[in-house]
Amino acid sequence: MRRHLGPDRVVRRRPCWAGIALAVLCYCLSLTPSLLPRAWWLQGLAAGVSAAVGYAVGAVLESLARLLLRWAGVRVRRRVRRTLWAALAVLGAAAVVTATAWSVRWEDQVRRVVTLPPHLVWWQWALVPVVAALVTALLLLAARTVRLGIRVVAHAFGALVPRPVAYATGVVLAAFVVVGVVQGFLLRAALDAIESGASLADQGTTKGVHRPGLATLSGSPDSAAHWDTLGAKGRDFVGTATPRADIAAFTGRPAEDPVRVYVGLRSADTLDERAALAVRELERTGGFSRRVLAVMGTTGTGWINDQGSRPLEYMWGGDTAMVAMQYSYLPSWVSALTEDEAAATGRALFDAVYAKWRTLPAGSRPRLLVYGESLGSFSMESALNGSLATLVAETGGALFVGPTYDNPLWKSVTAKRQPGSPEWRPVVADGAHVRFAQVPADYGIPDAPWGEPRAVYLQNGSDPVVWWSPGLAFHRPDWLDRPRARDVSPAMQWYPLLTFWQVACDLAGADSVPNGFGHRYGTLPTSAWAEITNPPDWTAADTARLAGVLESVREPGLLD
Repeated sequence: MRRHLGPDRVVRRRPCWAGIALAVLCYCLSLTPSLLPRAWWLQGLAAGVSAAVGYAVGAVLESLARLLLRWAGVRVRRRVRRTLWAALAVLGAAAVVTATAWSVRWEDQVRRVVTLPPHLVWWQWALVPVVAALVTALLLLAARTVRLGIRVVAHAFGALVPRPVAYATGVVLAAFVVVGVVQGFLLRAALDAIESGASLADQGTTKGVHRPGLATLSGSPDSAAHWDTLGAKGRDFVGTATPRADIAAFTGRPAEDPVRVYVGLRSADTLDERAALAVRELERTGGFSRRVLAVMGTTGTGWINDQGSRPLEYMWGGDTAMVAMQYSYLPSWVSALTEDEAAATGRALFDAVYAKWRTLPAGSRPRLLVYGESLGSFSMESALNGSLATLVAETGGALFVGPTYDNPLWKSVTAKRQPGSPEWRPVVADGAHVRFAQVPADYGIPDAPWGEPRAVYLQNGSDPVVWWSPGLAFHRPDWLDRPRARDVSPAMQWYPLLTFWQVACDLAGADSVPNGFGHRYGTLPTSAWAEITNPPDWTAADTARLAGVLESVREPGLLD
């Protein structure tokens, strides 16, 4: 006789000892040091999600254990179960209190590593377990609701089909509902709201930025890339070009007006048309007759960091041209979901510029450079087909700042690092062309000839943009080996799943630390460009002086 699921079996649930035990363990481990300091509310969120994951894993393990014990004919006595529950209550509570108290010390340690003063409020951190409990409860309630729906469906079909088929039907229907709600309602609604806000922001103009009148700039009256089509970040780029008077005052020599070309999403209908327009703008402005021509990758919103662009203009007396093309107006963390657009745009722009550049007489070509920060570095690496050979053959140098885990060239050269060199500062082919730096002294590692062209990667040991990857969930990263980067806590450990989530949470604070840590590189691009391009009559004192001039320039964040 077939056994049916009754309503009592649909709602009945036993407490899950293993689930609670692993939830407590994951809560405690989530409080251990990560790459960057976290606010108490973010720590509560991270701990809550970690505890929910731990509970889910524990529930599965306990279910398997019960099946094995039942199969073996073993029954756990009630007295043993009560003892286990009492021990869990005492030890679990003690573990939560102890780990929460220790987390304050751990957090202070991480703050000291990134040169932040201790600034923790005890009552806020006392709320961490409260926030974590609320987050865990909400996630478990959602999971229980889904499971209840599966059981209700299975009960409804139980009288018509075998029990496994009834459950399978419930699981399939629940999956359709959950995916439909998350993708079709929650995610789509969130993305629509973000896109709407970003679109409005892209149509605005930063206060104090005005349409340029110089013919050397896109958006000027002479330009075919009209001012109102450049997007907010494009207008920032061309509207804040370094005045030649400032350059001349710094160098003490006559200077030229720099060329800045920018093509927005609205400047032309298709990708190829936008790339062709960028080349025409370079021709119109005389960009191909300058000594230096830099192809710039943008972040998600179309931003180009002034710390990466202005140093070239000062170093080369304004005899420079820069060209960039917008592929999105969404924040980088959203644009990263559609990396194909960044890759395609970088490739189309570089190929179009390179095709024209190759037609010029060899003796009168400008030095062709590439630059990108964060998602912009991914765009430019994709333009080079992720190949070091292409970089060496087709460019005169490259600067990549805060690369993402998905950067093809970065992954390739890092994987080929010489034995004994750490992942956070790898040595590749004795540093013949590529070097990695967190401080200027790193340019000299290794102590070997540095040929031409030169490429530099700027990457902080504590930058979650660089080190977060899906692989963190199940594989211990090499950057946690000894020796570690100077800005990575010696107490940080790797835990399956949890470290992946911890570093993902670190992304939220990647820009909330001093320069030289996290995703903030300050004026380090100034020294990098000096090493890459070796400007004539330029000294180390000039680099230091220029860094002082540019020190107040704002860096882009993950929202850019």
